[in-house]
Amino acid sequence: MNIRNFCIIAHIDHGKSTLADRLLERTGAVGARDLQAQVLDDMDLERERGITIKSHAIQMKYGEYVLNLIDTPGHVDFSYEVSRSIAACEGALLIVDATQGIQAQTISNLYLALEHDLTIIPVLNKMDMENAMPEEVKDQIVDLLGCDRDDIIEASGRTGLGIEEILHAIIEKIPAPKGDPKAPLQALIFDSVFNPFRGIISYFRIFNGTLSKGDAVKFFHTDKEYNADEIGILGFKPQPVQTLEAGDVGYIISGIKTSAEVKVGDTITHVGRPTDRAIEGFENVKPMVFAGIYPITPDDYEDLRASIERLQLNDASLTFEPESSMALGFGFRCGFLGLLHMEIIQERLEREFNMDVIATVPNVSFKVTNTKGEVIDIHNPSGMPEPNYISLIEEPYIRAQIISKSEYVGAIMKLCIDKRGILKNQVYLTADRAELTFEMPLSDIVFDFYDRLKSISKGYASFDYSPAGYRPSKLVKLEILLNGETVDALSALIYVDNAYDFGRKICLKLKDLIPRQQFDVAIQAAIGAKIIARETVKAVRKDVTAKCYGGDITRKRKLLEKQKEGKKRMRQVGSVEVPQSAFLAVLKLD
Repeated sequence: MNIRNFCIIAHIDHGKSTLADRLLERTGAVGARDLQAQVLDDMDLERERGITIKSHAIQMKYGEYVLNLIDTPGHVDFSYEVSRSIAACEGALLIVDATQGIQAQTISNLYLALEHDLTIIPVLNKMDMENAMPEEVKDQIVDLLGCDRDDIIEASGRTGLGIEEILHAIIEKIPAPKGDPKAPLQALIFDSVFNPFRGIISYFRIFNGTLSKGDAVKFFHTDKEYNADEIGILGFKPQPVQTLEAGDVGYIISGIKTSAEVKVGDTITHVGRPTDRAIEGFENVKPMVFAGIYPITPDDYEDLRASIERLQLNDASLTFEPESSMALGFGFRCGFLGLLHMEIIQERLEREFNMDVIATVPNVSFKVTNTKGEVIDIHNPSGMPEPNYISLIEEPYIRAQIISKSEYVGAIMKLCIDKRGILKNQVYLTADRAELTFEMPLSDIVFDFYDRLKSISKGYASFDYSPAGYRPSKLVKLEILLNGETVDALSALIYVDNAYDFGRKICLKLKDLIPRQQFDVAIQAAIGAKIIARETVKAVRKDVTAKCYGGDITRKRKLLEKQKEGKKRMRQVGSVEVPQSAFLAVLKLD
């Protein structure tokens, strides 16, 4: 078989999209008119930030060989996308930046590839840079892979160096796909996109069997049946074909309209002659971070629902359910894979659907065991039972791997220990590169961990994490009260020892942001019935004693008492509006 299926794995910013451009240019898969930088990154957001958010598949022809490339994201938040892309391939290009060396994400994606028995072709990219360190980085690659130094291909995505060697290596080293075209159909869905005219287009790789246009097919995990209205291969533009066989990568259009029916990682098979087992590795993605997303104008609620549903088609890892808040009205509780994912979803809502939204403080999900022994999942602080009904709270932990230059190890350790981390392992990969393994609570990482890690290591440290189960913890629900009324959008679940500082910071911040009223406004942070911090926004006062000059003091007292009565009455009926800017400022409290 003259087919080769391969993916590209690398740490974020090691130049894989640029290298993919050169491969497409060399094989003529993209015409000169369509060629632009990062040709596979078709979202504006991907191009601006220079990151890949979605997996992208494209077919190239080189001589008599057909090469199917699946470009994968490099950021830790999108690792499920990467694992599905890896499952659809026989080989992988491992790209390492010659100026930066091996980083955490490279290693974790490499382990994913080795678990699936992929053939690895190491490529040293950015060789044209003046600060490249080819010899040192080659040593790191040899240590990691145990390959020969001569196997490492020197390349540059900018100048096109080494592109021919990469194409030869793909053909010679990566095995042709095995599979029986006569067996029952087994095809793995590794991505899906929404087209407003055709419905959902699913991308798949056939492992066994043959798929023809017009076949009746069904999805294994959802058990729904469809007709294959159109199938085809993924060139720069989709090209319809009549049949696809084992080993092929292609797309199927079957008029599916709702996103819940297509799950990335599901198996496609025939209705008449189904396969008896699905392709392994399918899992429903588990969100790590939760936040409420609310429309700024309440009338946009239905539009927001439609927009999030559309986004979910293109991004299988987004989950959402409706919720309401006293302060913000109706909205959705959304689950994300991480903070970058959350930021990107917010930007995509604004750009692609013109939705102005507010997101609440992000938090993680906790398991609460109540006094009756029932275990409840809590995604939202307002769903937390009263303290006297709780017997145990557990929070999610992660296993974090950090790779950094050895001179920053002390500062990184201090940062992790401040975030309640437990050092598990410390290995020196070379004389000046260390790998630290910590176990840390996810809730402390959610806010500003990644930014602070980058700043104390001058951008050198790289970070990767995987879930490590739930552990008992001392958490409390911190509430913010204005004039004795709870503002539910500002409440947070927080570790006992950090609650006092956090409460004080929020009160100080709100004092600056809440406009002065005709009466004193008390801003309080409370845990249960205990107030732990308080600030007061002073009243705007009129000078009622201005007309008294000289004379008896009792006249002034009488006027001031009268004013005081009025303020008291006003305070009972008056309510405090929290401006939008206050919510946004509290979110940026790091």
